[in-house]
Amino acid sequence: MRGGEEKRNLSIATGRPDLLFKATGSCYKASLNRVTLPDMPPPPLPGRRHFLTTLLGAGAAGLAATRASALSYKGENLRYGLVTYMWGADWPLADLIANCEQADVLGVELRVDHAHGVSPALTAAQREDVRARFEDSPVEVLGMGTNCAFHSSDADERKSQMSLAREYIKLSHDIGGSGVKVKPDKLPNDIPVERTLEQIGRSLAELGDQALGFGQELRLEVHGDVTDLGHIRTLMEIADRPNVRVCWNSNKQDLAGEGLEANFAKVAEFLGRTVHVHEVDGGAYPHDKLAELLVGIDYDGWTLLEAASKPADRVTALAEQKKSFLELVTRARAKA
Repeated sequence: MRGGEEKRNLSIATGRPDLLFKATGSCYKASLNRVTLPDMPPPPLPGRRHFLTTLLGAGAAGLAATRASALSYKGENLRYGLVTYMWGADWPLADLIANCEQADVLGVELRVDHAHGVSPALTAAQREDVRARFEDSPVEVLGMGTNCAFHSSDADERKSQMSLAREYIKLSHDIGGSGVKVKPDKLPNDIPVERTLEQIGRSLAELGDQALGFGQELRLEVHGDVTDLGHIRTLMEIADRPNVRVCWNSNKQDLAGEGLEANFAKVAEFLGRTVHVHEVDGGAYPHDKLAELLVGIDYDGWTLLEAASKPADRVTALAEQKKSFLELVTRARAKA
């Protein structure tokens, strides 16, 4: 070109024969003609480090990749946290956050009526303070663990429970949580089971709609008289809301009937962001099998410790429980 650096012309097809791009330096503009690029210097010869990395280092890189590939990607995002029942029950909020951070257990479900003091009675300013405390720490508040239940045939009692659940939904939103745990709880003997399940399911649907407006998940804990996973599946089908989910609770009843795997399959598609587990070394529950099932569905929520034992140092014990459970997850990923 006149008065400038020599340039070579290239025509670059783009999938549209009528459209090419014109390049001048590093700035590209649409053109219907051609592309002009400045002459480029030849690429430098590979140096010794590049040679070793790409040739001699390929063996080591391949070996590392082989080792990494021994673990399935499934389960890699599963996380471990705490329900304040019972190890955190007497920890004030500042201590709860500090102790979870020290144990590297970075998610917590706040069970109601515990020493953390988070309740619907908090003012707007107090709720903002709770939210700020968590946001200033690496610990994530996962929401509220309530005792709200909707099985009662007494209309006033059910109305009261629904109203309380709504308060907790707003509270969880205000403090930065993502959901509220509720319970099915009872199956009254004088009422057909199907009718009670229908009532609970419809209550969950109504609350689910309320929770959706606050960006919250409604988590139905497998609890009380309603530990049959077939009943829990029925409740999910009646509720039929995308944000109404199951909180697996690691009950001994999970092993009944056809066994853990079959019962897990009944509700696997409905699992929410939280699963409750117990001490890995604390009983006969097959946490190793549960870890395999969670990995099998690539669960990426929180497994939360509910612990009733009384270790001398709960913070150290909490860190050890996290290590033990995540070791089970790693083994499950190696088998997946």
